[in-house]
Parts: sequence; structure tokens; C-alpha cells
Amino acid sequence: MNLTEFFVAPLSYEFMVRALVTTVTAATVCAVLSCWLVLIGWSLMGDAVSHAVLPGVVLAYILGVPFAVGAIVFGFLAVALIGVVRDTSRVKEDAAIGIVFTTLFAFGLVLVSVTPSQTDLNHIVFGNLLGVSRADVIQIVVLAVVTLAALALKRRDFTLYAFDPTHAHAIGLNPRLLGTALLGLLALTSVVALQAVGVVLVVAMLIIPGATAYLLTDRFSRMLVIAPTVSVCCAVVGLYLSYHLDTASGAMVVVAQGVAFTVVYLFAPHHGVIGRRVAAARRRRARAEAVTRG
Repeated sequence: MNLTEFFVAPLSYEFMVRALVTTVTAATVCAVLSCWLVLIGWSLMGDAVSHAVLPGVVLAYILGVPFAVGAIVFGFLAVALIGVVRDTSRVKEDAAIGIVFTTLFAFGLVLVSVTPSQTDLNHIVFGNLLGVSRADVIQIVVLAVVTLAALALKRRDFTLYAFDPTHAHAIGLNPRLLGTALLGLLALTSVVALQAVGVVLVVAMLIIPGATAYLLTDRFSRMLVIAPTVSVCCAVVGLYLSYHLDTASGAMVVVAQGVAFTVVYLFAPHHGVIGRRVAAARRRRARAEAVTRG
């Protein structure tokens, strides 16, 4: 098989074209949002909300309403419950997050197990990238466009909130409202991503791209370019490898992102483990040469 066949052959199947559109869309929106999640330190919160939307998605399916409605309701419910448990007991926030999201996720699994359906609702949990329908693709693209538009319109406000909520409040912004808006966008993004990789692996797509970009640059504007670029590349590579190796598509996309993060973690010029040592060795060598010449 030559290189042309490697890339063109999968696209002869309609399900692969839909899968490619889905994974690229999900990778893009997740990567952009992940930049703010990483800066704010909401990795665990992202994990909580992405898992807590499961019962909302299943109930939305039962009631015949859009998945996004159920996801947003249960996303905010999870955040509210975390706040209640944290503020009304001795339990700290990390423990409250663990209690709430695992309970809601388990409730979602129970609903999946007892809900009669013509489709396999387990695909919500583990993803079904190669089985997305044309209607699913349309829903994913619409939700992604809405989320990206909101992030673009409020980019400066969200960035200020991520770096300094106190200053944001001082200039007239409402940090609580900005945080709530980000959580709502997180719930929408979870619906987009769960079609690709399932609820279990959504958090990987929400965290890995931002963390990878964070190791490559100190400027947030560059993070917003690097994160989706790396994420989309990994999504395409993972999807093609899953086709040719006959492996799980969603999982392979996340594995590709994990490999990319590992490479950056080791070899990033300024923040990589090996990259820092190489740079330090070069500086020592340059200083030694300067002393010798002097």
C-alpha cells in the first residue's frame, strides 16, 4: 500500500467521512476550551462535568429532547451540588467533586442499563465514532459553532477571568457569571466530544491539548492556535491508524494525543524535561567559552 492509498482509501466509505468530520470538529472545540480549563486549574472540574452529563443525555433521549439540554441541566446541577457539599460540610472541594461526579455518572449508567432503546446507549459511554449518523454530525457541528462563537466573543473576558478574577471584578466584570458561562460551554463541549470518544474519555480531549500547548508557549494567544492544531493532527492520525489497525477509533485518537503530550513533555524547548537540560547545558557551555575567551 502506497501513501496515497493509505490516506484516500478510507475516505471511499461514507462512515469514515462522517467520522473524520466528527473527530476534527470535536478535537477543535475541545482543544480551544481546554486552554482556559488548564489555565484556571479546572482539570478535575472538567472531569466532573463531562461525566456528570451522562444521566442528562440519557434522560434527554428518553424525553425526546436535544442531548444538549440534558447535558447543560446536569452540568449545572453537578456544579451546584459540589458547591453545596463543599459549603455545608467539612468535606473539601476535591472530595466533593469526586463524590458528586461519580454518583451522577453511576446514575447515568443505571439509566443506560434500564432504558429500552433501538440504539445502543452504551455508545454514549464508550463512544461510537464510526457509527455517527448524518443527523449526529449536524448536531455536533452546530454545537461546536455555538461554543466556538461564544468563546471568540468573550475571549478577552474569559482570559482575564482565568488569570486574575479579582482584577476582572474590579473593572466591572462578574467573575461568577463568567465561570458559569464557561461551565455551560463545558457541558456543550462534552456533548460534542462524547459522540466521538464517549463520556469516559471526554476529559482527555478537554485537558491534553491545552496541557500540551502550555508546555510549548508562554503566550495564551499562541496556545489558542497550538492546542487545536495538535489536537486535530492527533485526531486525524488516530482515526487513520484505527482504520488500518482495526482498533477502537475514539481510544486511538486519545492515545495519539497522549503520545503527542509525552513527546512535548520530554522535548519542548523551554519546558520539556530533556529540553530544559539541553538548554541549560548550552548556557553552561556558552558561559565557559566566554570565560575562556576573556
